[in-house]
Amino acid sequence: MKKIVFPLLMSVLFLLIISCTKKPVKQDSYTIVFYNVENLFDTINDPDKDDEYFLPNSRIEWNTERYLRKLDMLSEVISAIDNNHFPSLVGLAEVENRLVLNDLIRTQRLKKASYEIIHEESSDERGIDVALLYRKEHFSPLYSNNLAVTFPFDPANKTRDILYVKGRFLNDTIHIFINHWPSRRGGQEQSEPYRIQAARTLRETIDSLIRTDQNPMIIAMGDFNDEPADTSVLWVLGANKHDQPFWEDKLYNLMFEKYEQDKGTLYWNGWNIYDQFIVSGILMDRLDRNNELIFKEEWLLYEMKDGTKIPNRTAGSSYYGGYSDHLPVYIRINIQ
Repeated sequence: MKKIVFPLLMSVLFLLIISCTKKPVKQDSYTIVFYNVENLFDTINDPDKDDEYFLPNSRIEWNTERYLRKLDMLSEVISAIDNNHFPSLVGLAEVENRLVLNDLIRTQRLKKASYEIIHEESSDERGIDVALLYRKEHFSPLYSNNLAVTFPFDPANKTRDILYVKGRFLNDTIHIFINHWPSRRGGQEQSEPYRIQAARTLRETIDSLIRTDQNPMIIAMGDFNDEPADTSVLWVLGANKHDQPFWEDKLYNLMFEKYEQDKGTLYWNGWNIYDQFIVSGILMDRLDRNNELIFKEEWLLYEMKDGTKIPNRTAGSSYYGGYSDHLPVYIRINIQ
């Protein structure tokens, strides 16, 4: 009996060891997120930035406790977008510096993802930048650069740069652009030329890629501060409604259908869909088209007196303690 039991036990032990040490199962799809995180500032005064509103002695009393709460809440959102895996890539807008990015990826929820950071300081007057978080097992950066958005008609005006990142996403080379175009402060009509100039800057770089690469895989994500049908996005950038057939060298706005359905990512006198994903046609057949694209969970919303539910923001005229005034958007890419 002992001669039978011992080999059996050894076989079971061997199988247990193999099952515990095997490599993770390959994913079928990979999630990419963009999130305007609404003024992710630290609590330290930077004399080179307009950060006085986000200090402990400000009107909103931006102290360490509130800063850490904000980080925890943002990590909750990012980790919840994909139930099965952490997002492979996360584009962010309205971050003050690399310090806050380091603090974000080291939160209890996100540290398991081992995110790396791509970020460069820009000359924005408010002191906010865009950035990219990536999981190094999925993405390997090859090159990154800030594309400066300048205004010949208003040279003194400074805005956010567009972050360009070229890298290997699994087995493919991909070109990523993280955008946060000039705001509508002063009115849509008065501010539109600034966003048109941002669109020209992005379009020129994309045209250069198309001339040098055969059917480049392009993902432009961000807070464009314009709707999909506005001049800057539709006509200057050339991000079309995604009707078939798809042309590999054309750009398609994945949020156009949501726009036509009056969906939104930001509530300001009604829903607006400023946060968008725009991709080159070669990627259209790789997208999982069964997703909502806008991450709009009940716990992200605040109910106003009239019953309207809007994004639960962090602060305005006072401190509210919410997540962000924007909802995150996401896409999933299927691997063939």
